[in-house]
Amino acid sequence: MRVPASYIGRMRPGDPDDPLLRQVMPAPEESKNVEGYTDDPVGDSASVRGAGILQKYEGRALLMVTGACAVHCRYCFRRNFPYAEHALKSRDLDKALHLLNEDQSIKEVILSGGDPLTLTNTRLADLIAKLSTIPHLRRVRIHTRLPIVLPRRIDTGLVDCLDSSRQPVVIVVHANHANEIDTEVRAALAKLADHSALLLNQAVLLRGVNDSVSALVELCESLFEARVLPYYLHQLDPVKGAAHFQVEDSRARRLIGEVAGRLPGYLVPRLVREQAGAPTKLWLTPTLHNSALHNMTHVT
Repeated sequence: MRVPASYIGRMRPGDPDDPLLRQVMPAPEESKNVEGYTDDPVGDSASVRGAGILQKYEGRALLMVTGACAVHCRYCFRRNFPYAEHALKSRDLDKALHLLNEDQSIKEVILSGGDPLTLTNTRLADLIAKLSTIPHLRRVRIHTRLPIVLPRRIDTGLVDCLDSSRQPVVIVVHANHANEIDTEVRAALAKLADHSALLLNQAVLLRGVNDSVSALVELCESLFEARVLPYYLHQLDPVKGAAHFQVEDSRARRLIGEVAGRLPGYLVPRLVREQAGAPTKLWLTPTLHNSALHNMTHVT
């Protein structure tokens, strides 16, 4: 278990059902073997190209720059990933850059892990500088939870590092509940937004955390106020040890349908599932209720 003190400070003291606590506290249910829940639920191992590169989708490659995270989320789909084998090693960086440079179909590189913002600013700046020399790359995307769980990581050095990129930078953060977004987090996100980074959020639908219409609506509203657009709401990846977080598809569709009835379209994340071997994420169509349909017919 690993949790930054600033994240603990946002929890409700004495509440075992606090939605932030539930994301990080080990539970007895994790030891149960549930059919269909595996160590590699999204097919990462089949996507390995070597030198820290994974590729699942056309035109995009993921560079697994580290196995380290600032927080250990109990539902993480890579909780059992063999980072020692597949995370990028310093000695393999030139090989990884060569592979990316040779494959002109790759237009976007995603820095992932682990969490790429656990790297030092010096290492990040070096990596971004080297990616900037690849002419066919059009974007660099960074997937990170640090602006949410450890906002003081967003310092001047990091912002300067991101500013140095030749390619536009997209930062995808990960917040699941509005209580995660406090004054310090909003300030960190503002620093990133002020420096031309496009900020998106990926959330995971988690039982006992955000599986209500009110929780999802408040999350989307809070994200927008923090200058982040809701992007995806993921159905839980069936990773071994996380089955107790599962929300059934039928209920998930109804929830997002009701959210769509309460918010403008640009604040409604797509409900998706990642399926091993699929050429893209699978979009789960919302189930719209009569009230939502009525509201949609009167949109102006």
